[in-house]
Amino acid sequence: MWSLLAALGLFVAGAAVSVTHGVQELLHPEPATDFLVGYVVLAVSFLLEGISFLRSVRQARPAAELFERDLIEQVMATSDPTLRAVFAEDAAALLGLLIAAVGLGAHELTGSSVPDAVGSILVGLLLAVVASYLIERNRAFLLGEEADPRIRSAVILALLQEPEVARVTYLRLEFVGPRIVSVIGDVDLTGDDTESHVAVRLRALEAKIAASPVVAGAVLSLSAPDEPSLAP
Repeated sequence: MWSLLAALGLFVAGAAVSVTHGVQELLHPEPATDFLVGYVVLAVSFLLEGISFLRSVRQARPAAELFERDLIEQVMATSDPTLRAVFAEDAAALLGLLIAAVGLGAHELTGSSVPDAVGSILVGLLLAVVASYLIERNRAFLLGEEADPRIRSAVILALLQEPEVARVTYLRLEFVGPRIVSVIGDVDLTGDDTESHVAVRLRALEAKIAASPVVAGAVLSLSAPDEPSLAP
């Protein structure tokens, strides 16, 4: 939720202000001075944003290698909203700083503020696109994003390896936090116990699954005899 609000803030405070500044500069151009100060500010900003961006890349790379995805695909799919926001915002900031530097350089060479104003508008549009993407991804996770099919297959296999489980006929893994899922499923337990014993065994299996640090909770029900089994 906080990541969604941060994306909204990026859109309002970043994109809107940048576009407004660019439009005002086009309508009411003002002569610029101290170009050196502008270059120094852009260079320092690029350095700081670059350090933050590299840290997010290092954080995302192990998961990308694990799931055999490229880095951008992993950032788009990750359930960690902080990592996605930092990566996207830093990437946009670095690109925006390059656009600003080109606009400032063109302003100095031509003496016209138009390139600088156009650069400001382009930066605002870039921030708007990034903010819209972050809003949509966070909205999807708030509504309930299912886990990757490979994670689902691994969970089915882990359940089938439990001595208590004969079959798995339904499974839904839904992200409820960064790298944390809730587990809902239907299983067929081994043996032919009475109803009371089956309930105790089912609750014990739920508790065992929920003990994992990546599981927020587990709710299991008994499978009907005619339900098809899920394959890993």
